[in-house]
Amino acid sequence: MEFQNKIFESKTFKNENFTDKSFKDSRFTDCTFENCNLSNVVLKNTRIQNGIFNECKIMGLNFSECSKFLVGFTFNNCLISMSFFSDLDLKNIVFDNCQIFECDFNHTNLTRANFENSDLKNTCFSNSNLSFASFKNAKNYSIDPNQNTLNKTKFSIPDVIGLLDNFNIILE
Repeated sequence: MEFQNKIFESKTFKNENFTDKSFKDSRFTDCTFENCNLSNVVLKNTRIQNGIFNECKIMGLNFSECSKFLVGFTFNNCLISMSFFSDLDLKNIVFDNCQIFECDFNHTNLTRANFENSDLKNTCFSNSNLSFASFKNAKNYSIDPNQNTLNKTKFSIPDVIGLLDNFNIILE
């Protein structure tokens, strides 16, 4: 099946391997991806509106290349690595119980984002708005409060110590 220059509405993709496929200039509205491999998918000018990803492998994707119009994602129990979410308005995005490794959130609006129960090992947040976001029970995050907006952002003990990483202090 070809995925470039297509329109998909309310479609569920199950157990699909999209590795190295191109979604260029396509539109996915109210679509669900379940147990899919989306490694190295090309997202240039792709519109994903209310996309739900359940138990998917997402590696090497540049979500920053997506159409900025009505972007919306929900990720549940996904492995997301080496992906870019920079310069996007991702208010209310959900990353529930995900492994988010080596991803970039630069100049990203993550107001009210949900990163609960997620592992954020080596993920970078810079110049992003994390107001009202939740990192409850999240781990391995390193967020510089001097380079990001944190207003009523929720964290859990003991992992909140990740906010001190950039201050070169020693806790004993």
